[in-house]
Amino acid sequence: MRLLVRTRPPAAPPPAADGPPLPGGVPIEYVRGDLTDPDSLRGVCDGVDAVVHCAAQVGGDPRLLLRVNDLGTAALVEEARRAGVERFVYLSTAAVHGRGPFSGVRPGQVPIAPVSDTSRTRAAAERHVLAVGGTVLRPHLVYGAGDRWVVPGVLTLLRALGGRPEGRLGRQSMIDAATLGNVLLSAALAPTVGAGRVHFVAHPDPVPGDQLLTAVAHTYGLLPEAVPGIAVDTARARLREHALARHHLELLAADHWFTDDAVWADLGCDPGAGFAERFPRYADRYRNARPVPDPATGPTHRTSEAATFVPTASSGS
Repeated sequence: MRLLVRTRPPAAPPPAADGPPLPGGVPIEYVRGDLTDPDSLRGVCDGVDAVVHCAAQVGGDPRLLLRVNDLGTAALVEEARRAGVERFVYLSTAAVHGRGPFSGVRPGQVPIAPVSDTSRTRAAAERHVLAVGGTVLRPHLVYGAGDRWVVPGVLTLLRALGGRPEGRLGRQSMIDAATLGNVLLSAALAPTVGAGRVHFVAHPDPVPGDQLLTAVAHTYGLLPEAVPGIAVDTARARLREHALARHHLELLAADHWFTDDAVWADLGCDPGAGFAERFPRYADRYRNARPVPDPATGPTHRTSEAATFVPTASSGS
């Protein structure tokens, strides 16, 4: 397996030429490249069967969003085409559909209607991938290893509000990062499944907003039962000057439930246990995580460090 990584800061130690093998003894080869520099991508797709593109810019300078998500994906797609790559899988986001409510929505049932520069440029990236017959996977909320947005953002909401939103909260499509990784690799290794198509990727059982709030509060020891609930309208007023917390309140206040049972059957993947069973496994990781980035005022960040390439058996890499 080949892993494309960006150039690291000069002060950081250089990556090893070869990383530890994956389960089953599959070795990892690292190559350097940057989506903002198309010339750096030359040759990175040579000798591979499939590209799994997981890199994206979230928030920050609109010009950088354009360079990474839109133009960078176009450059990577073109390099894969030049190299004769058979399959291209792109990890997108259900946010390309804009704000909810979305209740039990299946692929193709609602239009592309992004409301942020991030989502607009990721929708553009999807078009590049679909134009060459690639596969687009759209999760909604991803939790677990690497999550610096979903759970940390809910934590920010609870702390900023000083209480718990109450009333009807929406159902959220969620998937843990490990299961999502399995789906991505399965899509890359299944040459005839999902080509030129879009799939929602989430556990079949949506998570009620109050369940997500309870899980996050419990993880961080917040909000004993004596703390009164706060009506959503009152919470909105209190958070008028706190963009990040207000964003997560609006997210939880509406259904964002996307469904696509076919993706599990077609790819031969098992969604496994739901949120209630899986989330506690990540409690220690979350308690020791870095703070959530704020796209409105804080530094930008990448949701993924790399695009992953699956090599051919004959490439020896």
